[in-house]
Amino acid sequence: MDVNMDVNMEPKDNEDSATNEGVAGEEGSPDTHVPEAALSVEEQLAAKEKEARENWDRFLRERADLENYRKRVGREKEELLNYGNKSLLEEILPVIDNLERALAHASEDGLGAVVEGIRMTHVMLLSALKKFSVTPIDAVGQPFDSAFHQAMAQVPTDQHEPNTVVEEYQKGYMLKERLLRPSMVTVASPLN
Repeated sequence: MDVNMDVNMEPKDNEDSATNEGVAGEEGSPDTHVPEAALSVEEQLAAKEKEARENWDRFLRERADLENYRKRVGREKEELLNYGNKSLLEEILPVIDNLERALAHASEDGLGAVVEGIRMTHVMLLSALKKFSVTPIDAVGQPFDSAFHQAMAQVPTDQHEPNTVVEEYQKGYMLKERLLRPSMVTVASPLN
């Protein structure tokens, strides 16, 4: 009986005191609240858990932003490598146009060496462009496609299907899979 009294009178740890307070609370005793120090620790723990969650969310967002940035920079780098020389190539295309016009209007009478020089220069320029993945667009005889052709005129004819390219004024070129310059063409239209 002495052992029971000692346990009830002097609690040895907080668990026993909480049990005793709970029992006292059931009897209607005024000491039914948890000590203020315990609440502040619980509140501090809850605040720290909330802060940890917020930091984790912030970390995940920042990591996602960094990954998106890396992907965007990779795409921009690839874009620059593939299409960075576009403006240079656009400047070279008129030179090729003029060489083609000179070849088309040159006569072989007495100018054979000049014509051959122009032809060789034209071939060299085309092979240089090919190294940079620039290819001409085949337009004549193809259906008109506004993504690759720029219509300069329409000609009513029954020799060609309507909406077919019948003449090319200026060649169009592709840079890899991208349009560098559209072909300037004449398109067939039906006879009225």
